[in-house]
This record gives sequence, C-alpha cells and structure tokens, in this order.
Amino acid sequence: MSQPKETKKVKLISSLFSPDATLIDTGIKEMEEEFGPVDWTSDVLLFDRTRYYEKEMGWPLYRRFISFLKLIMPESIADIKLITNELEKAHLDKDKRKINIDPGYVTLERLVLATGKNYSHRVYLKKGIYADLTLIFHDGTFKPLSWTYPDYAEEKVIGLFNELRSGYLQHLREDVS
Repeated sequence: MSQPKETKKVKLISSLFSPDATLIDTGIKEMEEEFGPVDWTSDVLLFDRTRYYEKEMGWPLYRRFISFLKLIMPESIADIKLITNELEKAHLDKDKRKINIDPGYVTLERLVLATGKNYSHRVYLKKGIYADLTLIFHDGTFKPLSWTYPDYAEEKVIGLFNELRSGYLQHLREDVS
C-alpha cells in the first residue's frame, strides 16, 4: 500500500500572447499583482505554429513565457486559471480576446498547463478546469507527447523549460523550509 505524502511546491509559469506586445507587458504586470514577482521572462517570440487564434485576436501574434518567484501547490492551478480567465476578460474588445494567458507549472518530472477544454488526456481538477500533461522530463530534457501543442514541442521552447526546471531545482535545494 502506498503511503500518501504531501507533494513539493511547483514552479508557476505562464504563456502570454497577443497581437499587441505592450499588452503582454500589461498582462505580466497584472499577473504580478495576483501572484507576486516574476523571476524570469523569455524574449518576445513569434507565435506562428498555428493560425487558430487569428480570427479572434488578429495577426501576427507575439508571445512571452514567464515564471514566478513564489512556488505554489499544484492543486492551486485551477484557481489560478480562473483568475487568468478574468484578466483576459478585462481586455476583451467586442467579445474578442486581445490577450491569451495560459498558466501552468513545472516540476522535476513534468510541465502541466491549465485549460478549460476537456480532452482524452486531460484530467479534471475543479470548476471547469483541466490539467494538461504537456511535457515530461526524461533522459535529461523535457520531451513532448503525441498531444503536445506544436509550439511547446519546439526545441527552443523545450530549452526554455529546461532552463526553468534547473532554476526550480536550485530553488528546492536552497529552500530549507
């Protein structure tokens, strides 16, 4: 019989994309007000692996990934996704989003995203929010799965998440609490 034990806190991350790069900066500031200081921000990347969002948001789309200093308990990701949905709604223009905010978390073993969309590989959390196992860590790097979004499977993006994982590991080593 397994003996349940509390899990480690995890590294809160988020993707923000928009046709307006300044709105991404605004979104980051709004997220900091909710979740505390950001400790890492990627360069601005072109979000061009899909045109799925073009009709709603426009084109081209720009993206930044961020992570937060404060670690979270993994079960809080559902509530965080509900908050980021409200942040998105604050920037609607005629019922169309101008920014997309996708929170998730990094652990030593995986990268999980929060979503409101059900699918076969997603696990229901609560309040209409699902956990999407997006990447797994194996043989020294994150690896995509058959359902991983193409942009998260890119070598450059996996490199960013490997970097974040290294920082998270260092944080765990230094945290004596």
